[in-house]
Amino acid sequence: MPDRHMTATVVTVSGDLDLDAAPALRRKLTTALNSHREVVLDLSEVEFMECAGLGALVHARNQADLAARLPKTLALILLNPLRAAEPLTPERFVRATAAWIEGATEQTALWDIGAVLSTTADAAGDDLTQHVLLQLPPGYDVLFGGPGPASVPARAVTT
Repeated sequence: MPDRHMTATVVTVSGDLDLDAAPALRRKLTTALNSHREVVLDLSEVEFMECAGLGALVHARNQADLAARLPKTLALILLNPLRAAEPLTPERFVRATAAWIEGATEQTALWDIGAVLSTTADAAGDDLTQHVLLQLPPGYDVLFGGPGPASVPARAVTT
């Protein structure tokens, strides 16, 4: 459980950080990052750590880095994501955005998405953007203004 320590929150972890413990650690760190600007991780009582535990730590670090660069409202969305039953492909994301914006078409939604995500990528920097892209389904690099096909996703260009 996070403990207040001066201006930072200390999250103490103990025991084994393995495949079974990694999801709980990820949730614990996300909760701490959501409610506190600074989080200190105390691993002095960890006896064993495997890749899944390390992955939870890297995920939390990436979230914190990106959240620190975003306006508070967007950082809260990042730290409290809705869980989808299946991956949101870039094409589905464009269609959902077009449906959400009144009067938008898939082409105008694609332009809006590209403007926002390329600006976000510029603010985040190449390393953090690559970390984010590795966690998204294939094809999002184009939406972030990265290399990819010169055309828009196939579904978005239909009229």
